[in-house]
Amino acid sequence: MTEQIALICGITGQDGAYLARLLIGKGYKVYGTSRDAENARLSSLKILGVDGDIKIISMDAKDFTSVFSVVNQVNPDEIYYLAGQSSVGLSFELPSETIQSIVTGTLNFLEICRISKKEIRFYQAGSSECYGNTPSHKPANENSNFNPQSPYAVAKSSAYWLVNTYREAYNIYACTGILFNHESSLRPQRFVTQKIISGARDIANGKKDKLILGRLDISRDWGWAPEYVEAMWLMLQQDTPKDYIVATGHSHTLAEFIKYAFDYFDLEWTNYVVESEEFYRPSDILRSEADPSLIATDLDWKAKVTLPDIVLKMMTSQ
Repeated sequence: MTEQIALICGITGQDGAYLARLLIGKGYKVYGTSRDAENARLSSLKILGVDGDIKIISMDAKDFTSVFSVVNQVNPDEIYYLAGQSSVGLSFELPSETIQSIVTGTLNFLEICRISKKEIRFYQAGSSECYGNTPSHKPANENSNFNPQSPYAVAKSSAYWLVNTYREAYNIYACTGILFNHESSLRPQRFVTQKIISGARDIANGKKDKLILGRLDISRDWGWAPEYVEAMWLMLQQDTPKDYIVATGHSHTLAEFIKYAFDYFDLEWTNYVVESEEFYRPSDILRSEADPSLIATDLDWKAKVTLPDIVLKMMTSQ
């Protein structure tokens, strides 16, 4: 069997690093992209012990010529587009950068897949943010309408429809994984989940007295990132490309997440956590629920790690 070649755009992030480890374990030859390969931050890849097994190439996803050159050089069988500005909160401050990095990057890769003589299988990282608030007791499924409420969500929704259009109009193998929130110890500090983990640890160690956060009543479906990258890979192994929701099917409030983190240190979280409007977003999703039954039926994929274990794994850096 010919060695499979994968190109991961956004390989230095949480999902990219775990996906690289997964694909290397399956015998793939893995390439990754970064805006500046020589100065790429490889800390996540080093933590997972795969930095020496990957070739990093400089690429600007917003520049078609740059993308074309890299794809021509690598000649991949599979492309995973995980790049782009990934913070919902930051997208309100950088709307143009967020939309261009996600939408233009996706379009460039789809166009290259369209004109390529070789069938390239393309995966685009979608987001639960596309759905906006999901009605109580009516979790989002693959047929639910989008209602984006942030520049990030607008970008991800646009990328989703680009993938859908190219798949239908040009018969290319392209699909979107609509991933709900997924965490790990590789999460950057700018994400609220990592802020909670670090804050609880610092308070337990006497380094700070309080943890100031935004809304505590928001509800999310949190999963474990290493499981979710397996779903990405599975989506590209099917005979027919199809979009899937990737989630646990169970939502929890941010207050519950906080409680599990502080329980680890036998601390009562309400004595230390302060809710501040300073950290409210211009538009925030209050409730996000998912129905991942389709991927369970079609691909036999189901999340196994629940929220208490996710927090524990993040605490113990597993």
